[in-house]
Amino acid sequence: MSDLGIIENGGVLILDGKITAVGPSHEVTKGINEKEITVIDAAGKAVIPGFVDSHTHFVFGGYRPDEFAWRLRGDSYMDIMNRGGGIANSVGATRKASLDELLVVGTRRLDSMLSFGVTTVEGKSGYGLDRKTELKQLEAMARLNKSHALDIAPTFLGAHAVPTEFKGKTDEFVDHVMEILPEVKEKGLAEFCDIFCEENVFSVDQSRRLLVRAKELGLGVKIHADEIVQLGGTELAAELGAVSADHLLQASEQGIRDLAASGTVATLLPGTAFSLKEDYAQGRSMIDHGCAVALATDFNPGSCFSNSIPLIYALACLYMKLSPEEALTALTINGAAAVGRADTIGSIDVGKQGDLVILEYPSYRFIPYHVGVNTVETVIKTGKIVFSKKL
Repeated sequence: MSDLGIIENGGVLILDGKITAVGPSHEVTKGINEKEITVIDAAGKAVIPGFVDSHTHFVFGGYRPDEFAWRLRGDSYMDIMNRGGGIANSVGATRKASLDELLVVGTRRLDSMLSFGVTTVEGKSGYGLDRKTELKQLEAMARLNKSHALDIAPTFLGAHAVPTEFKGKTDEFVDHVMEILPEVKEKGLAEFCDIFCEENVFSVDQSRRLLVRAKELGLGVKIHADEIVQLGGTELAAELGAVSADHLLQASEQGIRDLAASGTVATLLPGTAFSLKEDYAQGRSMIDHGCAVALATDFNPGSCFSNSIPLIYALACLYMKLSPEEALTALTINGAAAVGRADTIGSIDVGKQGDLVILEYPSYRFIPYHVGVNTVETVIKTGKIVFSKKL
């Protein structure tokens, strides 16, 4: 994760949306008539792969600012959830929101992500907890994927919480979610299935039951694992060969070793720990054990209402002991692996999509150094400029 393969005075050639040459500029431009191509001069600036935000919940209705104030006075995440706040609060607002309303707010949020250099984003459902609204969220992502410059990797998170109508009947609710799975797959609305494996939410056994069925249907699986308590979700992710295990604040040493052996990506979300004032995931230990670590924002209306890539980058370096090089890898190629797309995005390699970010400064190290401030000047998606501070 520390080897970035930096090319000084480098150049990148993109044709028909794909990278066709990478190397020293004088070699890349050899034999090319510059009058026939668009030349972008990035002299004195760093060019990096587009960021991959591999864990977000960006399609939702309503907001929860009151809960932020409650947390400041000492109320825990689970306390708020138990009184009808948290996920349940967003469920009510998202059920009421129309598809058109979700498209409007979704577009606005994607525009913001793009300005931070994100070129691919994972989006989860999970604020419906019923067939109609879960499908509505996924349909919104499908339409946004067609209309917006960002690529969206959709995830079905029907088991995000137990809705009030199933209170005390968690097993029955898991059955209900499993009944929606075939329709999600048949309509091509999701690439992954996720579940919140947590104490007082969904047990390890319930999570295994849902995810095994999702795998049988051909969906990749992800797990919200060991965020609040050490339950064993990390070990389950490794057991199932999950694409990623996310959060991992309370992951055990055995779970970390299992992740490293399985190849499951450890997706860490420092913005959530920051917002909840919790201890951070053991990013340094995970890397030292051989885990592939990704970083993501966890952008959502409750526990992390932020899509700031520079903030995530700085938190990872300052409090999770990642080097600037490791953090860049975690937000690019490892983020791509966390959404099953490492073969097409996440690095500046021949044959991959021409998704690039030009920074205002000469080094990627300015990203965490300029704490929380956006250093992105230009974003290029499949060879086309889709955001520029100059425009």
